[in-house]
Amino acid sequence: MGFLDHSTNNIIVDAVLTDAGRRALARNDGSFQVFQFALGDDEVDYEIVEHFGRTVGKEKIEKNTPILEALTAGSLALKHKLVSIDNEFVTHFPLMTIRANAETVTGTGSTIPVFKRTNATGANKTKTINIEVSPAAGTPDVDVQLIDSSFRVEVNNIFLRLDNESPDIVYTDNISVYEKGASIGAGNVSAAASFSLSLKEMTDTTFNVYSTSGGNFIKTFVKITGINSGISSTFEIRIEN
Repeated sequence: MGFLDHSTNNIIVDAVLTDAGRRALARNDGSFQVFQFALGDDEVDYEIVEHFGRTVGKEKIEKNTPILEALTAGSLALKHKLVSIDNEFVTHFPLMTIRANAETVTGTGSTIPVFKRTNATGANKTKTINIEVSPAAGTPDVDVQLIDSSFRVEVNNIFLRLDNESPDIVYTDNISVYEKGASIGAGNVSAAASFSLSLKEMTDTTFNVYSTSGGNFIKTFVKITGINSGISSTFEIRIEN
């Protein structure tokens, strides 16, 4: 990984195929084609605008922001995608609330879901994850273009899986991506979905390799992103022996 040359006023476009793209191209059956693109602003520090104002801040961002080279790891590229909507009066994005077996796992006062690897059944092996997207307190209903039709769920393929689901893709760093359809929830909930998250079987060797320095548990994360709104939330999972 490196930064693009920013020493001149020339515009440099660095384009690469991701690992998934190279696999598709290698099939050589005519099925590989690029039909979508996304833009992101991972490197931009918007506090510069707050500090210097919009005009000067914009100029400083355009001239001084270091831009990373294109990444071949699809799970690392474009962490913060841009969203385009027609309504110029939208001032707030909705909020995402995630619960595991009815316990909130995001935000203030959240809990960390715990799975148990051995001698465990029921809630220690599988947890029901519920997602709800709703407007922030005191803000209007979610704009129609920000209502999520589905959610992107990313988990570590070594440890976790979604029951009765097949991942859309598994990246080379073992991040598997699932897509879960959403429906309109009750009240002011603009989008809701649920799924069963289960612990995979693993050997003692695997547990020992990935566990913390004390050897007591494995720490991993689940990321959920709204397909239309672009909002995302990441929460921790602990796997005890």
